[in-house]
Amino acid sequence: MSEKLKSNVFKILLAGAILAAGSSFAQKNVIENIRKNPKTPFSYAELSIKDGGKWQGNEYIGGTFKNVNQLQLPSEHTDHSYYIRYEGIGLENNQIAYRLYLDWRNATDIFGKKVNTLVLPEVGQDGFESYHHDATWGQDILKSGRTIGVGSYGRYDEQNDFVETFKTVKSTTAKVFNENDKSFATIDYKGWKTWGKAVDLQSKLTIFNRDRFVKVDLGLDQTLSGLCTGIVAFKDIPMKEAVSKNKKWGYIATYGTQTLAKKEDNLGMVIFYPIESFDKYVKTKSTHTVVFKKTKNVSYYFMGAWSQEPNGIKTEEEFYKNLDKKLEILDNNNQL
Repeated sequence: MSEKLKSNVFKILLAGAILAAGSSFAQKNVIENIRKNPKTPFSYAELSIKDGGKWQGNEYIGGTFKNVNQLQLPSEHTDHSYYIRYEGIGLENNQIAYRLYLDWRNATDIFGKKVNTLVLPEVGQDGFESYHHDATWGQDILKSGRTIGVGSYGRYDEQNDFVETFKTVKSTTAKVFNENDKSFATIDYKGWKTWGKAVDLQSKLTIFNRDRFVKVDLGLDQTLSGLCTGIVAFKDIPMKEAVSKNKKWGYIATYGTQTLAKKEDNLGMVIFYPIESFDKYVKTKSTHTVVFKKTKNVSYYFMGAWSQEPNGIKTEEEFYKNLDKKLEILDNNNQL
């Protein structure tokens, strides 16, 4: 190797190291600032991966977690690769936290919080399974199974009555951003193949320093039929729906004992969707599904509300009153 080539390789490696260090430093500053002001409303987006280990097949062995601002998924990565802490992107504020699995499942899960302080930087640090169990901060409360969880996205396959996720994608790149009043993640899926032509999809998931909802913006490089979102369906938990006074927005929602926590535990989940983009509602075997019209762009909101959240929504009546207020706001302002 020539001296010039060696120099260029060194510069590239150094630049990568500086970028990674800067990314970790930026995340550290965000975390420290939130913790210094524990009574101030906050939002937080996180992406944390293993570093210093090695891949053995589809598992990442060894290493320690570090926070990064962006990641292109390695080709080896799949579910249960032990590479990404709690397996995906985290979004959090004082009241609730969510994670979106960064693998073929692409489901959104809920971390119920029993405290109003920042918890995500510690979740999953003490073992892969730890957050599935009750802790002082809360726990993973939603059993997503083989569904899109709450508020994630896929493509409804009418022929097979099934929501297709992200089993075939050429590349997936995720980034997280933290701002003063909101935090968000963007995910670029290149070459997402379901049936027909492959498409490129970018999603943006935004959590704010208020309330519990997440806004989802989806953009495609070409129009696509069957784009959908939904809520995991549990036996004996009814689905309710409503449309706003001016018929601009609607919602589907569920409320009841549908968590991984104690038996008497209650959880409410909702999808708010714009009527102009709505095609139909479908109940598959495992998912209450909102299917959108053929489109290139759509925006909607999802939310969870856990009964163990401090000063939170404790009853079904409170939950639906809260949803109706939000529906009215959307009807008037087209945003929450």
